[in-house]
Amino acid sequence: MKQKELKITFLIVRPGAVAQLEERVVRNDEVVGSNPIGSIFISFSQGIMEESLLEKYTFLTKRPSSDIPAVNCPAQELVPFMRALRDKQGMDMLLDVTAIDWEKESPRYTCVYHLASTENHFYLRVAANCKDDKLPTIPSLVEIWPAADWHERETFDMFGIRFEGHPNLKRILMWDAYPHFPLRKDFPLAGIEEPFPAADVAEETKAKVLPAPMVGGPFRSNPKGSIASSEPRACDESWNEQSPKPKDTVT
Repeated sequence: MKQKELKITFLIVRPGAVAQLEERVVRNDEVVGSNPIGSIFISFSQGIMEESLLEKYTFLTKRPSSDIPAVNCPAQELVPFMRALRDKQGMDMLLDVTAIDWEKESPRYTCVYHLASTENHFYLRVAANCKDDKLPTIPSLVEIWPAADWHERETFDMFGIRFEGHPNLKRILMWDAYPHFPLRKDFPLAGIEEPFPAADVAEETKAKVLPAPMVGGPFRSNPKGSIASSEPRACDESWNEQSPKPKDTVT
């Protein structure tokens, strides 16, 4: 009797946000082998978690997002809420801290935090508005996630947001005496010419901190898709410092 053999792909959903794809070999109605062939992301689990947080923590509001669940949190609730996310919701990894400068709106500055659960494969974005548009401040999260240390320093360096309670809040990219905050909306895209920070080097080299050449600019980001695909990219990548932009090219 001729044996009948089939290969069937199964979608196996387990708790969490990832489902496994598994290929099984069926011979004469019996499974004789299986082979994991990958996994896919199940987004509805993220949505369930988001709705659960909004129901449990009534001070939160839903934040529009095209990729991962996102919530707005009042600054005064930020520390206890983040601690609860770590201790009770399994959000054990702080991925990133950054900010948004709304320039002409008030509150002007919003801090944005990206969190992840390495066990459940959940991702969450938390946004909190800073107090004071001229001297923006927000509580530090270093006591909850030590990794916040350098993230907060970079955000302070680029936006001028002071993180209250940070153990060593000083610039991390620019030199201490640098007077500007490069990611604020009122900072020119090409930069500002400044005296070289080391006087002895400047005297020897006659060097200055010059504005950027704007190679490939202006720069735009794609608001749709994943975080990786939305990184800012030059509108025109056909020229660089080695191959100058043609004079008749209009950006």
